[in-house]
Amino acid sequence: MGDCIFCKIVAGEIPSARVYEDESVVAFLDINPVNPGHTLVVPRVHVERLTEAEEGLLAAVAVAVGKCARAVMAATGAEGFNVLQNNGPCSGQVVPHLHVHIIPRNAADGFRFGWRQGAYGEGDMDAMRRRIAERL
Repeated sequence: MGDCIFCKIVAGEIPSARVYEDESVVAFLDINPVNPGHTLVVPRVHVERLTEAEEGLLAAVAVAVGKCARAVMAATGAEGFNVLQNNGPCSGQVVPHLHVHIIPRNAADGFRFGWRQGAYGEGDMDAMRRRIAERL
């Protein structure tokens, strides 16, 4: 994809601090990290959303996320980590190229998600379950 910053990073047209790469993915440090060690795992091919990626590519991304998460934890000494993947601008996706954030975390780092929890009305959960299951 011509204007995609992650495609340019994968192609080596834009410098990056690569930490891992294989035939399917490239992983590099986020230029604007939540915490030091914040790593992005991106597929080499341009795919905008998780739902557009073939199963084999998703598997390769997942394997790379696991490898990189272990390395990030060992390198940073973090207490934990978040794995975050956004799809579409309304979800917070800024770069329209599939990518997974690995964010090392410590209890005192001050970063918090604004998670809003809801509830289902009577019968709504089962209706939603059926709607999703019918589409699988």
